[in-house]
Amino acid sequence: MSEILNANPTIRSAADLPSRRREPSKKTRSERPFGLLSSAIPESAYTPDPFNPSSSSEGESSEDENEVEPIDEQEIYDLIASIQDPEHPLTLGSLSVVNLPDISLTPTLPPTSSSLSNPSTTTTKNTPVMTTVTVLVTPTITHCSLATVIGLGVRVRLEQALPPRFRVDVRIKEGTHSTAEQVNRQLGDKERVAAALENGTLMGVLRKMLEGC
Repeated sequence: MSEILNANPTIRSAADLPSRRREPSKKTRSERPFGLLSSAIPESAYTPDPFNPSSSSEGESSEDENEVEPIDEQEIYDLIASIQDPEHPLTLGSLSVVNLPDISLTPTLPPTSSSLSNPSTTTTKNTPVMTTVTVLVTPTITHCSLATVIGLGVRVRLEQALPPRFRVDVRIKEGTHSTAEQVNRQLGDKERVAAALENGTLMGVLRKMLEGC
């Protein structure tokens, strides 16, 4: 990009970022995630899924193998904080573009009798089958022209990393961008998102952003 939009962004030290990283999975995930953006990143770019029950060790009981580990806001933050900013050689976490308090998980569908008997679609008998993950993005400047690209990067990352029982909702945080309403309409329109991801130049930018994840 020929012109830097924000030449002096506020940068947070890595030591100041909230983190609770999982230990690496012992097995490799064989299948790709489902969802609108599942084909956006080549299959070779996918890493082992730490949330998939098949990642359990062979010595564990069958009950432990079938139980899907719960996911909370910190897990979501860990997935997206390492995304590279499209303008600066810094992460979205270090720039405070994504923040732990701006992530929420909301039950969208209650468990059914059939889902309770299928451990692959629910975490425990007390948790919902479907959950909406909402991430509020804070651009570094109110007139940032890359806000939509950043939102797409967050959405692609979560779509490729989370199990299909999660729905992703990425928005610009209210009051942080001059055209937040317009950007949010773009990020929330599945057809427009799908069309945008057919753009080779844009996909190149997104792949670069996700290299460190």
